[in-house]
This record gives sequence, structure tokens and C-alpha cells, in this order.
Amino acid sequence: MSTPLLVDSHCHLDFPDFIGREAELLAEMGNNAIGWALIAGVTLERFPAVRLLAETYASIFAAVGVHPDTDGEQGAVQEPDVQTLVRLSNHPKIVAIGETGLDYYRLKGDLEWQRERFRVHIRAALATGKPLIIHTREAADDTLRILKEEGAGAVGGVFHCFTETTAVAEAALDLGFHISMSGIVTFKNALQIKEVAKMVPIDRLLVETDSPYLAPVPFRGKQNQPAWVKHVAEEVARLRGLSLDELAIATTNNFFQLFKSASRA
Repeated sequence: MSTPLLVDSHCHLDFPDFIGREAELLAEMGNNAIGWALIAGVTLERFPAVRLLAETYASIFAAVGVHPDTDGEQGAVQEPDVQTLVRLSNHPKIVAIGETGLDYYRLKGDLEWQRERFRVHIRAALATGKPLIIHTREAADDTLRILKEEGAGAVGGVFHCFTETTAVAEAALDLGFHISMSGIVTFKNALQIKEVAKMVPIDRLLVETDSPYLAPVPFRGKQNQPAWVKHVAEEVARLRGLSLDELAIATTNNFFQLFKSASRA
């Protein structure tokens, strides 16, 4: 009987840390029974590299979007509009819109531009029928409010790398969204996140690495990679009293049910 495969539902294999290492990283995924990975977009300038990776490797999917804390300080940043996001997402390997959302931790001051950018992504998701990948940090109230105002529950999506309270998780679930656990859930002091990992309905749960960031225990502090989503899954399974196989079957099914245009082939 074959081992059930996991999905890394959120990573950044297009980042400079990984250039030229794609074959090595995919081999490690195979060695750890990781069948697929989704690369989230962070800028439109980087999107061609993201799309090329998805086109090159059958096991890689991608999303298109502009990260909420990208404000141009790192160089020219093309501001997204609905038409551009819709056009770029019209591709068989582009399965979602994002990552998008709000981040009040890294940026301060008047962030209305960030909220407007978030609304643009939601409108693009509604136009395409593709789900959203949500980033929220110290901005949960506004994130949930804008999702409600824009009717985002019609397409749903995932709150990636979840770091909020169980109350925020419940509100996201009520809107029809999934919750994704990252390597943070393996950290000893991440008690709040462990509680969320236990309370999310099994059919709304995903796992991810957010690599190259947030390497799980026992690799904490190192450069993360998609193969290590196995350690995230092992901890979530332990918290829920499940076997790794049971957790893999559930979260992989959830991934392909949420990202409907992704193919298991």
C-alpha cells in the first residue's frame, strides 16, 4: 500500500535562496512523501519566474498576487488591478489569487492603500472563481471586515501561516475559509497555535512551510524547504490524535477540493 502524499500549500520556491536548487528540493519532497507544492505570488515583477516553475514541474502550482507589505521600498513594484490579476490567473497552473491581505506589523501609518490593494485581489478572485490566499498580521479585524464587505465567502480560500486566536479562526471558518498550519505549530511556546490546530474541522485544515521561512522543529533556525512540511503534519497529527497517514489524506483532499483547478496528475 502506497504512502499517502502531503501537499505544501504555501512556499516561495522562486526566492533567490532557491535559484538553481529546484531539482534538489523536488527530490527531497519525493523522499519525504510530499507530492505537490503551491508557490504564492508576492509581486507582479516576480510572477514570470513563479509561472515558469509551475509550467516546468508537474508537482508545482502557483498563485498570482502582490503581498500586502510590498510598498516599493525594495524597488519598483507594479500595483495590481483587477484586470491584470484576472489575465495572469488565466493559466492551468495558476490556481489561486494571492498572497494578499493586511499586515499592520511591518508597516505603520496610513495603510488605506493596503486595504484597497486587498479589495482588488478579492474582486479578481470573485471574477475568476479562484480562491484567495490570505496573509494577516496584527490586522485580523480589518481583514475579516473587508472579506465580508467584498463577499469573499463566495470563493473562499485559506488563511495561511495562521498565527491568530481561536476566535479569529472561528470567524474565518464561518466565512468559508480554510486554516493552514506552518512550522510555528511545532514551536514549544506556540500554545495558542496548537489550540487552533486542534479545533479546526479536519475538512478545513491545510499544512504548509512558508519556506524559506519558519523551519519547523527539529530544523528551527535553518532555511526551510517544502520537504519539511512533513514535520508540520506530524505535529498537527499528534495534537489531534491522528496518524500521519490520516492527516496526509485529509489535508491533501482539502487542498484539491479548495484549489479546484489543481490537478493531482
